[in-house]
Amino acid sequence: MTPECRKNLKRLFAPRHAAFIGGNGAELAAQQCVAGGFKGDIWGVNPKRDQMAGQPCFACVADLPEGPDAVFLAVPGSVAVETVDALRRADAGGIVCYSAGFGELGDEGQEHERDLIAAAGDMAFVGPNCSGMLNFVESAALWPFHHGGKPVERGAAFITQSGMLGTTVTMNQRALPFAYIISAGNQGMLGVEDFLNELIEDPRVSAIGLYIEGLRDVGKFTAAAIKALKAGKPIVAQKVGTSAIGAQSTITHTGSLSGADDLYQALFDRLGVIRVDSTVTMIETLKLVTIAGVPKGGRLAGLTCSGGDSTMLADGAEPLGLTFSQPSADVARRLEDILPPIATVANPLDYTTPLWGFEEPLTRAFGTMFEDGYDAAIMVEDYPVLVGGDSYKPYLADARAFEAATKAAGIPGVVCSILPENLDEEARNVIAAGGVAPMQGIHDALKAIAGAARFGALRESVGADVDALHLLQAPRESTGARVLDEWEGKRRLAAAGVSVPNGRLVDAAGVASAAEEIGFPVVVKLVSADLPHKTEAGAVQVGLTSATAVAEAVAAIQANVQAYNPDMAADRFLVETMVPKPIAEILVGVRRDATFGPVMVIGGGGTMAELMGDTAVLLLPTSRDAIQDCLASLKVSQLLDGFRGAPAADRNAVIDTIMAVSAFAEENVDSLLELDVNPLMVTGDGVWAVDALLWVTD
Repeated sequence: MTPECRKNLKRLFAPRHAAFIGGNGAELAAQQCVAGGFKGDIWGVNPKRDQMAGQPCFACVADLPEGPDAVFLAVPGSVAVETVDALRRADAGGIVCYSAGFGELGDEGQEHERDLIAAAGDMAFVGPNCSGMLNFVESAALWPFHHGGKPVERGAAFITQSGMLGTTVTMNQRALPFAYIISAGNQGMLGVEDFLNELIEDPRVSAIGLYIEGLRDVGKFTAAAIKALKAGKPIVAQKVGTSAIGAQSTITHTGSLSGADDLYQALFDRLGVIRVDSTVTMIETLKLVTIAGVPKGGRLAGLTCSGGDSTMLADGAEPLGLTFSQPSADVARRLEDILPPIATVANPLDYTTPLWGFEEPLTRAFGTMFEDGYDAAIMVEDYPVLVGGDSYKPYLADARAFEAATKAAGIPGVVCSILPENLDEEARNVIAAGGVAPMQGIHDALKAIAGAARFGALRESVGADVDALHLLQAPRESTGARVLDEWEGKRRLAAAGVSVPNGRLVDAAGVASAAEEIGFPVVVKLVSADLPHKTEAGAVQVGLTSATAVAEAVAAIQANVQAYNPDMAADRFLVETMVPKPIAEILVGVRRDATFGPVMVIGGGGTMAELMGDTAVLLLPTSRDAIQDCLASLKVSQLLDGFRGAPAADRNAVIDTIMAVSAFAEENVDSLLELDVNPLMVTGDGVWAVDALLWVTD
């Protein structure tokens, strides 16, 4: 985005005047703008009308009193380019292009779209083929559909790649105020990343929701997400299209073990982007952070008036990584003095019905419990919405006590109903007015808290090192790619600090003497860059304990390779020390992804790596802590701890080795395409790269 384009985007976000160009679509959008209370000038442009939505209408762009800050464009695609060109010459600020018939139609439409964007020049251009933009802080509706939004002073923003979903979320009955709704459309000029960058700087925006199918520029998105992390503004993403997409190549195991959705998840985890699996959870999460704030971690205090509710809270929280730590001895003793005898002091706390509706003792009880230093608090209450009236009084008394206690403790508070419909508008408004988030449905509420807690914890942990989250950049195109043979690949890794078995590269005649020199047992392998996967060709013999066995192994390998590929030379052999039976086998790989850059895959290794699928993904550069957490998330990690009486491994040595592979990948980022260490054998006395495959450019 050029500096001039950014200035124009600011004009679009804070318009003094808005023009609506076209026919019925423009008329409907102008009506929404008038009805929303926009205080600036509203102009129509249509040669066949003298007014639009009761506002002045001009025959053409050139007749407008001045260049409009904001434009809603709803003309046929055939005349869109010339209209955009006229707007540029008139010094318009930004265009929201509802007009369709461009890139979404294929090659011919893409060429037409390029012409459209070229005509826009430095104007801020949204779309084409988008539903529009709703700006509730300026009451500027550039949107051709009825919506449920209202003017606000502060609220969440929502950027969507599905136009109609923008209208849908404004109709929410969940007390979530929106500041902006932006339909990105084809993103011919401005994309999700550009809008994010601008909205993060707006003090009227509390958090930003995304509905996305994909990102155009991961580097720019990363920079925006880091900016959001610094500002304490959570990004909540509903990323759709999670079906597996083949990796860039399949020369190594690594290339087949990380699909596109894995990489998006790794990116979101790295940046603290809160990923949700439904629009409902997204709304609840945005509501939590907008009204109550962001928890610094996942230690919760739970309050209910029913043992069943307490159990539901505990059961729902555990899989999400949220914890209900129990009250300290001092707090427990004081709670026993406040609560009725039938109450059992615990967390979640069932404070029982005798105290229900008594605000003063509940305020003391809740405040006492919060003294143990929780990150957030949640209270379960289902309001009698079908009764109403005075029936709300005890519930509201409990809510006021909860509000006072959470404010005194300085932690976000949530009042949550079990059934979503059991918090009606009256209850939601009263609860929200006190700075407590009224949340609907236990599981969505807990998911929202867990996501926000991860954001808060990451922000606390990275501190001043937040800029270290930027991704490692790799060349997008490469020439002269080649596979290194195992000997060369291992030499390079050994120089980087990765331990490899003691070995010799020899011809067939030298195998026996090399084996004697190294000491039995040994492994013998054919070495050829043309044979990246030796097992399939029968080019590996293991556990050889004598010179006779070695000679027989060489003959067998040569025969196997001749049968596998008669044209392949079989005259170079690697003789290595046989690594003892491992505690665990791990795969460590790196591949260059065209979108995300270098990607590290860590998982259970061996010949069944793809079948087992026990893998996790990290984007580079990474950290020791990230590798440690990644390793701990794998099933193979249980073997490292000593599974069923087996000896435990030196986990730090494993992490040291993976760190060395990561450092090697960073140092060789310009030339490394793929790297595969499989298996990385973890034994009682070390960690060994038993096999390694590297694919590099010259």
